[in-house]
Amino acid sequence: MAAHTSETKGMEAAADSAQRQPAAELRYVARQPILDVAGHVHGYDLIFRNAPECIFRRDAEMAMETMLDNEVLFGLERLSNSLPAFISCTAEALTENLVLVLTPSLTVLGVPASLEPTPRLVDACRTLKARGFRLALDEFVWHQDLRSLLDRTDYVRMDFRKFDGAERQQLQQLEPDAVRLVAQKVETQDDFRQAREMGFTLFQGDYLCHPTLLKKRKIPSNRMYHFEIVRELYRDPLDVHKVSHLVRSDAALMYRLLRLANSPIYGLYQEVRSIETAIRFLGETAFRRIVSVAVLSELNSDQPAEVLQMGLLRGRFCELAARVFGQDPAEQYLVGMFSLLPVMLGVPMDEIVGNLPFRTDISLALMGTANPERTPLAWLEFHERGDWESSDRLVAQHSGSPIQLAQAYEEALIWAAAASPGTA
Repeated sequence: MAAHTSETKGMEAAADSAQRQPAAELRYVARQPILDVAGHVHGYDLIFRNAPECIFRRDAEMAMETMLDNEVLFGLERLSNSLPAFISCTAEALTENLVLVLTPSLTVLGVPASLEPTPRLVDACRTLKARGFRLALDEFVWHQDLRSLLDRTDYVRMDFRKFDGAERQQLQQLEPDAVRLVAQKVETQDDFRQAREMGFTLFQGDYLCHPTLLKKRKIPSNRMYHFEIVRELYRDPLDVHKVSHLVRSDAALMYRLLRLANSPIYGLYQEVRSIETAIRFLGETAFRRIVSVAVLSELNSDQPAEVLQMGLLRGRFCELAARVFGQDPAEQYLVGMFSLLPVMLGVPMDEIVGNLPFRTDISLALMGTANPERTPLAWLEFHERGDWESSDRLVAQHSGSPIQLAQAYEEALIWAAAASPGTA
């Protein structure tokens, strides 16, 4: 029970800290993955926004200051899992060396293609490259003046739908592999296939959360076993003997569970070698959590690892945000965690919820009904897209605390990285 108590105290401390923090100091940061052709995460686009008094305001200079504050407060490697962090910059941030607070080896500085490539800006980009930073030319639309910046660019990012003959011709003149093309606004699997055929090698957008559905629209039979474990897991009281027997019957699941139980995130001082030991040291609540993570990782085995990361992040965030929206934390943890099951299984959510141990309102929330039980997940979905207007409006409707939600998101990012079976 010690690990569970420690985790609960950490949640409470974070919430108390959020309540004490002045509104003017609130910082929002959203993270969007940039994936390669194989579905592996190449890096993250970090999108920053300033405090609530700037609602509906798109001020690039203030966003840049917010980014610098976040780097000092949280550390770039914690926000990007030590992968390249793509950060949009202003001309001043580049020419006045404001970005030097960032870690060069982890940072890709986004240079808007709309900026005039003055000698001062070009010199600044040359100096930053020499210091170890990489550069991305953002919102790329070809014009002749960009040649001086293209020669120093590592990435070109653009809406792939605007990639026409002029852009293609100019980029083909560069050295092979000198510049990587990042397709933005890739919203569906069809978009992904089209962008790949156009020569893009990196992809960013919501397509990862849009499943390719199975023609038969049924849960694969080899996955039904895992749903049986989840159903038993959330019966009260927990039938330890039955759950132990089910988990032992799946060698891969057993391995994941023991690996998670012995990971630093649970802070146990004695090695866990059996399910019974895990229950004894963790307690039933934490045991349910750890088996849920193990099951989710098995269900995601055929999908990019980032999908599992997003599921863990959503679960932890919804749990932390539950008190802001007056919901049950344990239920919300499951809502967030299982919200990506259609992506993992290629099956519509309405075919899935009947196999999960949820009450009707939770099932409806997972299927997209805009009820109170869906509110934390809805806020997070807006936040993931950087849709600040919608996330702020949702908070206002429920008289919630934007400060707590912003901090819950950042805590969930860190927790998900530590809890991932791939990093345990």
